Amino acid sequence: MRIHPTAIIEDGARLHESVTVGPYSIVESGAVIGEGCRLDSCVRIYANTRLGAENRVCHGTTLGSEPQDLSFTPDKARPLVIGDRNHFKEGVNISCGIKSEDGTRIGDDNYWMAFSHAGHDCIVGDRNIFANTATLAGHVEVGDRVFLSGQVAVHQFCRIGSYAMVAGVTGVAQDVPPFALADGHRARMLGLNVVGLRRNGFSQEQRKRIKEVYRLVFRSGLRLAEALVRAEHEYPGPETEQIVQFIQSSRRGLISFA
Repeated sequence: MRIHPTAIIEDGARLHESVTVGPYSIVESGAVIGEGCRLDSCVRIYANTRLGAENRVCHGTTLGSEPQDLSFTPDKARPLVIGDRNHFKEGVNISCGIKSEDGTRIGDDNYWMAFSHAGHDCIVGDRNIFANTATLAGHVEVGDRVFLSGQVAVHQFCRIGSYAMVAGVTGVAQDVPPFALADGHRARMLGLNVVGLRRNGFSQEQRKRIKEVYRLVFRSGLRLAEALVRAEHEYPGPETEQIVQFIQSSRRGLISFA
């Protein structure tokens, strides 16, 4: 274990012997830091934070800090649980949980650019990219391989489906369905995230299936429930199932189609 002499490791913190801690960083009592993690300078890891293996935490990042919720008191704190191989760039802030027993949860292989933020009780999947100052309010759910561009702001309780992309300076006030490309002062669906789908190995047949499902949902003039039934019947496949399940479970409704 390599710990800079200016770093503070409180009694009760648990660090794997392979962990590196840089100057002026603080790891509070109760935090758990997994194998191969690297904490750069001026990092603060708050109590109730759990980091898996090989996470990189850059200068000034704070993980597990008090949520920005006026009802918060220390006894209400819930965990921040982080998986493996995440990269947190400078100034990233992720809050601990407060409302749910599982707290805030971050998966594996996510890349958080400078000053991005996830609020309390967010659930984030794997291999997502959050560009500079991308912000998730509390209770936001993000699937896998999502790209949130710079200065995107996601309203609390919204969901971002897997393989979606949201353009820069976009306010997201409703759910963004899987595979979609969204943009606008208030996000609207422009079409499919075609580049992202190609990069992630989706075949032409799969991309066509997704396109036809969304054509039924947004362009056919059918009632939503009828459109979803027809989509499952006419375009069966895992992508269709994912879209239908996402839409049926939406609580805030979907963004509109431009």
